[in-house]
Formats: sequence, structure tokens, C-alpha cells
Amino acid sequence: MDTVLKIVQTLNAYLSDYILVVLLIGVGIFYSVRTRFVQVRCFGEGMRRVFGNVKLRGGKQKSGGLSSFQALATAIAAQVGTGNIVGACGAILIGGPGAIFWMWVIAFFGMATIYSEAVLAQKTRVKGEDGTVEGGPVYYIRTAFRGNFGKFLAGFFAVAAIIALGFAGAMVQSNSIGETFNHAFGIPTWVIGLVVAALTALVCLGGVSRLASVTEKIVPLMAILYLVGGLVIICWRIRYLPETFGLIFRYAFNPKAILGGGIGTAFKIAISQGAKRGLFSNEAGMGSTPHAHAMANVKRPHDQGVAAMIGVFIDTFIVLTMTALVVISTLYAGNGVLAGGSAAGVGKTNMAQLAFGQLFGEGFGNAFVAICLFFFAFSTILSWNFFGKLNAVYLFGKRGVLVYTILAVGFVFLGSLFQNDLVWELTDFCNYLMVLPNAVALIALSALVATEARQKREHTEKNDQSGEE
Repeated sequence: MDTVLKIVQTLNAYLSDYILVVLLIGVGIFYSVRTRFVQVRCFGEGMRRVFGNVKLRGGKQKSGGLSSFQALATAIAAQVGTGNIVGACGAILIGGPGAIFWMWVIAFFGMATIYSEAVLAQKTRVKGEDGTVEGGPVYYIRTAFRGNFGKFLAGFFAVAAIIALGFAGAMVQSNSIGETFNHAFGIPTWVIGLVVAALTALVCLGGVSRLASVTEKIVPLMAILYLVGGLVIICWRIRYLPETFGLIFRYAFNPKAILGGGIGTAFKIAISQGAKRGLFSNEAGMGSTPHAHAMANVKRPHDQGVAAMIGVFIDTFIVLTMTALVVISTLYAGNGVLAGGSAAGVGKTNMAQLAFGQLFGEGFGNAFVAICLFFFAFSTILSWNFFGKLNAVYLFGKRGVLVYTILAVGFVFLGSLFQNDLVWELTDFCNYLMVLPNAVALIALSALVATEARQKREHTEKNDQSGEE
């Protein structure tokens, strides 16, 4: 295990430090310019589309697919997971408070990236003879690149998605659930893994309708529960909030003071942690959430694109930022226990529990984070399982669904048995493999996205002129 861990860590270091940062920020900036910063222009429209049509009972769609909110809830279920608690804590622990600033940067440009993913998923989706809707990166990759190269690239993405989402991704979620429950309640991790695997099988074998029904209920409730708890902590530490933001911005550009080493090395660590944990958290550019957005029944691809942007906003600027403010305000600001750097016994899996325990007490703080993480991670497992299943169907047809589901449920259980660091490194590596073909296709199809964004802008301008007349 230790040998495998070192090999994967070495590969990930090169991918995250040199390739991932360039791709994520580069594609995000590229699409921000091409769409004239759609994440700013259409932010209000996206908020209205999401929160103006919130329903906890979306119902079965007559024409196949999902409602826009069900699709977004399924996407957010994938985005808001372990990365928002354990991932954020890991970024702060390794890259310092400044890593959060770079996660914000990644998310801002990522809103334009995920807009393009959702638009392309809508434009290239297909309907089966039975009325079912299928779509995702494999379809727009094939649109971008014809012939054998397109087939190879789409197949490469599909294999990477199955491994990253259905297998390795499920392992890291169940691993984090098991670790936090063990820390909070003393329950063996394998017992938690068995329970989570059973629940996963129950939902996933019910198909997309059951998945949508579960996620559209879990996502709003789990977010509210966590945010209320976080707000209580922030109100308690309100006097340290200015210092908290100061630490984030200060160590974003001068991480040497808290990480040690040379300024160049410290700066690279802060940015790379922000990039890799930002990817794991909001998934913009990874190619996972387009599977859900492709299934939304909307009038125009643009409509689901702006809704998708709000998913990134909720994930990073609300939920993940809540974790960051709680952790930094309690453990770093005001001469907290981590003010001078890392402390013995503090890891990414128990860091949030330690922070919440500063006010709630060790027992309740541990339990609160464990329960919140269960809902976050379990909903992610469900969505990722579904995304992986779509790629299994693309490769093997519907005959491969049962085998895939059995294997995926088995990996959920295995995740509770593996070493925490190895599970995270394997998941990061598989995520990076998904980013590569997805980013190439996004760049190749930028004209389609730019046209969609331009047509919407022209339509809005005409309406404004008509109103003035």
C-alpha cells in the first residue's frame, strides 16, 4: 500500500502542479472571455431559474429526462460532498488558509466552464427508442472529434469516468463517512461501509426516477442543516471574522509564513491545493455534472447552462466557504490551535469536527459533522454511481448495467476498509484523467457555446428595446 501510495502521489504531483492548474484556470478564462463573462451577466437569471422553481416533488417527466431542478439537484448532490468538508480541510491543512482563495478563483472561472459543459450536454444529448434521455461528455467529445480519434477519446473518458466516479469516487466518500462516524460514535468503519453500500444498492437499482426523487429532497435539507450549524459557529466567532478573511488573502500570496520552505514552493502548494480540491469540490471541467444537465427538460440549452453555474456558486461560495470560515475562525484566528501550523493528531477527516467541537463540545461537534458528512457523501455516491452507469451503458450497452452496479456497490464497501490517503490519491488521479479529454473537447466546441450565449444576449437586448418603445 505504501509503495502504491508513493507512486500515485508522484504522478498526481506533476498532474496537479503543472497540468491541472493550467487546464482548469485556462479553460475557465477562455470561456469567460468567449461568453463575455456569462457567470456575471447571467448570474441573476440563473438564481431566478433555480430558486424561482424550487420543488421538492418534481414528479415524473412525461417526455423522459428530468425537470431542470431535478437535474440541478442531481448535479449539486455530486458536487456538494466530501470535498466541501474533508476536501476543504485538507486544502487548508496542506496549503494553508490561502488555498481557499485559489479555490474561489477556480470556482469563479469554473462557472463559465460548467455553463459550457451544460450547454454542450444539452445540444448533443440523444433520446432512445423508449424515450430515455442520454447525454454527457462522451457525446460532445464524439461531436468535437469525428472518426477513430473521437471514438478513442470518448472511450478513454468513459473508462476514466467509470473508475473515477463509480469506483474510486465512491470509495473516498464511504471512507470519509466511515472515518467520521468512527471518530464520533466509535462504530467500526466496515460496519458503516456495509450500511452505506446497502443503501446505495437500494436507491441505484431503482433507476433515475428514484435517484432524482431522493436527491431533490436530500440536497436542500442537507445544505440547510449544515449552513445553520456553520452560521451558529460564525456568529460565536464573529469578532474573528475580519482576521479570518485576512488570513485567507494574506496566505494566498504569502503562504511561506505558515507553510515554511521557500516562497516559490509554498506558493505552488497553496495554488495546487486550491486547484485539486476545487476540482474535487465543484467539479467544473471534470465532466461529471453534464450527465445530469443533459437530462433536464428545458426550452434552450442556455437555460440549463445558467442553472449549472448556480450549482458551482452554491457548492464553493456558500457550502465550502462555510467550512473554511468555521475552520479558520476557530482553529487559526485568535491564536487558535493551528495558528502556528499543523498540530499533532489533526487531519483532514477530523479537522471540521475539531472546529465545530470548539462551541458544540467534542461529542456533539463530532456527531454533527459526521451526520452532515453522511448526507453530503451519500448523495454524491448516488449521483456519481448514476454518472458512471451512463458511461458503462455507452461502452457495453444495457447488458453491462447490472455488473457495473454490483461492482460499484462493492467499491462503496471497500472504501471503508482502505487507507484514507491512498483512497484520496487514487480518486484525484482518476479525476485528472477525466479532465484531459473533457477540456480538449470543450475548447474544440467553444463556437457552439459562444453562439448560444450570444443568441441569448441578443434576445435579451431585443426585449429590452421593445420594453423601452
